[in-house]
Amino acid sequence: MGDESNGHTLTGLVPPPVYRPRLLLALATDLLCQLGELQSEEAREASAFSHSMDLRTMTQSLVTLTEDNMAFFSSQGPGETARRLSNVFAGIREQALGLEPTLGHLLGVAHHFDLDTETPANGYRSLVHTARCCLAHLLHKSRYVASNRRSIFFRASHNLAELEAYLAALTQLRALAYYAQRLLAINRPGVLFFEGDEGLTADFLREYVTLHKGCFYGRCLGFQFTPAIRPFLQTLSIGLVSFGEHYKRKETGLSVTASSLFTGGRFAIDPELRGAEFERIIQNLDVHFWKAFWNITEIEVLSSLANMASTTVRVSRLLSLPPDAFEMPLTSDPKLTVTISPPMAHTGPGPVLARLISYDLREGQDSKMLNSLVKSEGPRLELRPRPQQAPRSRALVVHIHGGGFVAQTSKSHEPYLKTWAQELGVPIFSIDYSLAPEAPFPRALEECFFAYCWAVKHCALLGSTGERVCLAGDSAGGNLCVTVSLRAAAYGVRVPDGIMAAYPVTTLQPSASPSRLLSLMDPLLPLSVLSKCVSAYSGTETEDHSDSDQKALGMMGLVQRDTSLFLRDLRLGASSWLNSFLELSGRKPQKTSVPTAEAVRPTETMRRSVSEAALAQPEGLLGTDTLKTLTIKDLNSKDNSETSDTPEMSLSMETLGPSTPSDVNFFLRPENSQEETESKDDVGSLGRSPRVRAAFPEGFHPRRSSQGILHIPLYSSPIVKNPFMSPLLAPDSMLKTLPPVHLVACALDPMLDDSVMFARRLRDLGQPVTLNVVEDLPHGFLSLAALCRETRQAAELCVQRIRLVLTPPAAR
Repeated sequence: MGDESNGHTLTGLVPPPVYRPRLLLALATDLLCQLGELQSEEAREASAFSHSMDLRTMTQSLVTLTEDNMAFFSSQGPGETARRLSNVFAGIREQALGLEPTLGHLLGVAHHFDLDTETPANGYRSLVHTARCCLAHLLHKSRYVASNRRSIFFRASHNLAELEAYLAALTQLRALAYYAQRLLAINRPGVLFFEGDEGLTADFLREYVTLHKGCFYGRCLGFQFTPAIRPFLQTLSIGLVSFGEHYKRKETGLSVTASSLFTGGRFAIDPELRGAEFERIIQNLDVHFWKAFWNITEIEVLSSLANMASTTVRVSRLLSLPPDAFEMPLTSDPKLTVTISPPMAHTGPGPVLARLISYDLREGQDSKMLNSLVKSEGPRLELRPRPQQAPRSRALVVHIHGGGFVAQTSKSHEPYLKTWAQELGVPIFSIDYSLAPEAPFPRALEECFFAYCWAVKHCALLGSTGERVCLAGDSAGGNLCVTVSLRAAAYGVRVPDGIMAAYPVTTLQPSASPSRLLSLMDPLLPLSVLSKCVSAYSGTETEDHSDSDQKALGMMGLVQRDTSLFLRDLRLGASSWLNSFLELSGRKPQKTSVPTAEAVRPTETMRRSVSEAALAQPEGLLGTDTLKTLTIKDLNSKDNSETSDTPEMSLSMETLGPSTPSDVNFFLRPENSQEETESKDDVGSLGRSPRVRAAFPEGFHPRRSSQGILHIPLYSSPIVKNPFMSPLLAPDSMLKTLPPVHLVACALDPMLDDSVMFARRLRDLGQPVTLNVVEDLPHGFLSLAALCRETRQAAELCVQRIRLVLTPPAAR
């Protein structure tokens, strides 16, 4: 496990074959999938353990193995490596024994929160499953150590680092289990979201945001997901931390080149460094960073590559709908009409963009009126339409994309939408609504409702007769699908024949739920990111004035800064790569001008194979304590006051400077670092409400974050209770107007409870609703549909739900 790669040397003078771009991309995708399969054999075995053993048997087996390993390494003399291995197994034993009763209690009552017996899914089950995955991996690793510890090829350093990382994760999971147990005690029976005093919710959030998260983004990244998807998550995390390290510099030219060459490699080599930087980014960077990062897929080069690897369609046009009011007939009396006004909120009337995608060229799609609405997207390769047009489809899919209300467009989602167009054989009308924070609520809702009504009225132009209409969306788009339907019912116009919402968010309140506890470890939906997106959409985001620092530098200042950054990145990157190559070859790295976590431990290299004799090395040769070398006391017994005394955690923290609540220093380290200590002390002082801290038993201390104070709204803005923003909170009379709703959720998604509770509300009202929950996949699997077999199956499930809506009841 960990971040390992095998090098292969290709020899010979045979020239490589020439591939077409589409075939080359397909081969690259297939290679990535195969790489995931090759690198995840241990994870698959651990997953098999998790599913084949009950919780108590797994815990007892793990305890037996840890005790055996403890006894072995305790007998190996006074060496530091042996001592730490013994301590880490002692810590695993302690945490496993402490965690098992809590997990058993949660699992014993979890069935009370399921939608029905055929859909065993809710946040309590997900939390137990995640903890079982961690225990299963530790069980597998403990067995491996017990079987190979006497071998001369046993890599003590590598196995120790992995065991310590998973022990940290197990410690934090134990804290989450206690939080879940607390929610179970204070929530009403059968209710997953806390509905009581907002003061208690604020106390809970104050405590929760101080927990350490970096351990879930290093070696343990994505351990709870299917093994095939973990290489992608690793690549994504490396890209994110590299992007985030340079985000606020506004770098240009040479500095960006140096960053791309060296920074990414440094994060790929050192998973602990990557985890620390990941936590630093998610806690401190604003919504504009996430908007910029998520919109990377909008870059023309990347989108063109994605389109070449996706299904070929005859029609993919971006339309600009004019902001002109029009009339729609009332469903109660078609002779009467209601005026649909153009969007007005915040920025006044303006055109609404939408993309028309169709596998076949159908009647109406090349009409003069539709061509007059086409918006140019620059040079784009398009196939010529067939001379003979296909007849209009009887159905139409209106799609609303996700992206946290702040990012992405239909172009980001075009690859899987093309597949839908082919498999369903109907036109797809995907709406590009305005994004927050520039266009907060209700602008997106107004634009989506306007575009939906326009599509229904002008379906003939879109190549459809409009006999059946389905609203489909994912994440934030799923929320908008539901609220557009509520708005259509309120206007009295035609509602869609059904809704397919994939992993939707149905309440934007900062209410705690067991599945939302998973945001502590989710690489795609961390709690701070969720909070920033909600604040942006609700219009309560605080303005960031960080750009004023850039303006104050002036032109010469920017040049000097970029030169300094380039020299620093060159020095650090070269040092990191040199040390890594020396370690891989077994040589002792020379002293550099900037000490690294490995340089201060010259006798322990990243991949060194050691024998039993090596375990008895004297302590003096091992140097100081770093994030990689935290002892078991550091991992699970430090209280809050000790956290501030922890040495520098990584090379990144040393070079990038301290973290403060209002300004993350991504420039060179300042001379005075006193603020860092003060901010860390403040973290330890947060969340000491006895109502919340009583959830932890005496003697248990989870790890606390050292990345500064995370500022998130502790009390919800009244606007998030608006039913057109949080449909879960809508009154019964509004929910009864919804068409059949088909929800597709992820078992390990922080938004799982949103789907479960929304489905329960609809079912209690007698509304037609289905809920399908896919296992072992992250939020946003539709955008990863081509990545592996599991994501393809989940995407096909969404297509099946849409097809069910589009099929007339008499034909089912």
